[in-house]
Amino acid sequence: MTDFNEQTVTNGDHLPLISIEKLRHPNTPQFLQTADQIGNAARTAGFFRICDHGISPESIEETYAAAATFFAQSDATKRRYYIGNSSNHRGYVPFTEKGDYPDEANRSYEAFDLGLDLPRNDPDYLAGNRVLGPNVWPALPGFKRAVAGYYAKVSMLGRLICTALEAHLRLPAGAMTQQMTKPISQLRLLHYVRQAATKVHTSVNMGAHTDYECLTLLHTRNKGLQVMKQDNQWVDVPVDPTVLIVNIGDMLEAWSNGIFRSTPHRVLNLSPERFSLPYFVAANHDTVIKPFPQLVRDDETPKYAPFLAGEHLETMLMRDFPYLRHKTSATKKTMSKRSKAPVQNPFETRLKQSVP
Repeated sequence: MTDFNEQTVTNGDHLPLISIEKLRHPNTPQFLQTADQIGNAARTAGFFRICDHGISPESIEETYAAAATFFAQSDATKRRYYIGNSSNHRGYVPFTEKGDYPDEANRSYEAFDLGLDLPRNDPDYLAGNRVLGPNVWPALPGFKRAVAGYYAKVSMLGRLICTALEAHLRLPAGAMTQQMTKPISQLRLLHYVRQAATKVHTSVNMGAHTDYECLTLLHTRNKGLQVMKQDNQWVDVPVDPTVLIVNIGDMLEAWSNGIFRSTPHRVLNLSPERFSLPYFVAANHDTVIKPFPQLVRDDETPKYAPFLAGEHLETMLMRDFPYLRHKTSATKKTMSKRSKAPVQNPFETRLKQSVP
């Protein structure tokens, strides 16, 4: 991985901005036209922006306010909801819970993680599945209402984008979305803080990585996000509170047989304080992710071996969350050489090729 100063950065104003209003009118030429706009952006930039998405500014602002109220509490109060004490992967992620990204020169962010809110008698949760089950809800007035409301809206939007991509790829309706009936999709409330001692504001706060799921729908109000283009140049993503930023993830790269590429991105310390709301659109835990046969030519071999959606996500979370690694080692008398080795994401090979 190279230093920030060794890589070219360009302005991201050219990142496609697509109105998705017509996606609410299925079986029309306008729907397919918009779907093809989205698909073409996914094929090229891998990142694009959407407007007319239907989530009200009030809902977004209520969610930010709930996040800000939670993060403003004392460390002791927040740690009552520590994700490491949860029976599944839900709750508060403190500043000290550091992932394994070698380029995080000045990492300083906290988060609150949640997902599909399932009942405590859910069979997958009772079987020990860490990425499914009930959420952890802080005892703050209005927090659950605001955040759960946003989750419901953005999850519906994610399915709509996936429906559009099915149409663009000329796949049968439901090819993806029928595998999202009980998804391992997650919402993160992220709070970045640039420490006073950080003098180099172009240093990396969240390290370069791809997202592990199908799509990410992100809202942010602060600068700092950068995306890697296909020519391996970093692009500053412009800030516009009226839009959502969308990027392709690992599962969709494999599903599309490489037609879409999982897009590396990172966050710099450009802002003294930064909030963002990423929602990760995923398949069901036991979905076998492999290239759709319609996207594999008769004379070629699929470019990706099959893998389970849940296993890929859990493996990558092991890299990102020390508490998961500690729990794993604590349940085993000895750890294999494989478990001791750093986790590598095969979808992040572009990061190793990023030297101009």
